[in-house]
Amino acid sequence: MVLMKEFRIVMPMSLEEYQVAQMYMVRKMQQQNTTSTEGVEILENKSFEDDVLGKGHYSSKIYRLQSKAPTWLTTFAPADALIMQEEAWNAYPRCKTVIKCPYFTKFQLTIETVHRADNGQSDNVHGLSKGQLATRDVEIVDIASSARDYWSYVVSSSNTDLSKFTSAKTGRGPLLEGWQDKSKPVMTAYKLVTIDAPYWGFGYRIENALLLGERALFLESHRNCFAWIDEWFGLTVEQIRELEQQSDSLKEELGRPTLVKSVEDFDQRLLPESEDIYSGQRAQLST
Repeated sequence: MVLMKEFRIVMPMSLEEYQVAQMYMVRKMQQQNTTSTEGVEILENKSFEDDVLGKGHYSSKIYRLQSKAPTWLTTFAPADALIMQEEAWNAYPRCKTVIKCPYFTKFQLTIETVHRADNGQSDNVHGLSKGQLATRDVEIVDIASSARDYWSYVVSSSNTDLSKFTSAKTGRGPLLEGWQDKSKPVMTAYKLVTIDAPYWGFGYRIENALLLGERALFLESHRNCFAWIDEWFGLTVEQIRELEQQSDSLKEELGRPTLVKSVEDFDQRLLPESEDIYSGQRAQLST
């Protein structure tokens, strides 16, 4: 059975701001969740162009998530069953991600995302057929929600209460009940998740577990997008791309990740007259 669900994540920011926020969030979360044995390995980053999405940025990654496997899965599958291969085509405001698992060769998870400057009320942004609309389930995800489940505890590390948080740089927040209808600016990430695990006896269980896992990841990542607004606000897409290149080079040199913490930090790293623009970061990493 193929599961299809559309998650709508409303955000208190503009489309242009969200593009920067997402890039910053992805980079920082990857660094926070990468250790010597688990985490994210980036295989390829490059530009792409095709007839469907147009021009954008392509990436290929491997996710090693062995410790996050639910107990019931480890009873019949090895620890490396949660090594995932991801391909992503980011042609913002449209994106597509395909995730496969080498252990379960028939498994495939696809996420198609459309970003719009609205509060989550557009009905069929993905252009689904009548048959697909009949089977599609829709959930509006509130980033200010305090509700938690098993996967939330597996994925989550954020301790920011967005119902009490106010951005120092923008004055946005706190996100109180009904904020989606009052926020200006506002935008929504419409994420259509399709999961197919055609394995008799446990395929449906895998599909449901991964669907819940994706929901928890969407919630945590988008909570971070807003909670970290004072870190990324003022940066541009070009600066984030430059930062990615710098941190990749530094990671090769130190064997550890790095990240920008503010516009001032970014500017400091670009100073050509500095003898060692990474010396402060090295000191921080070694503590």
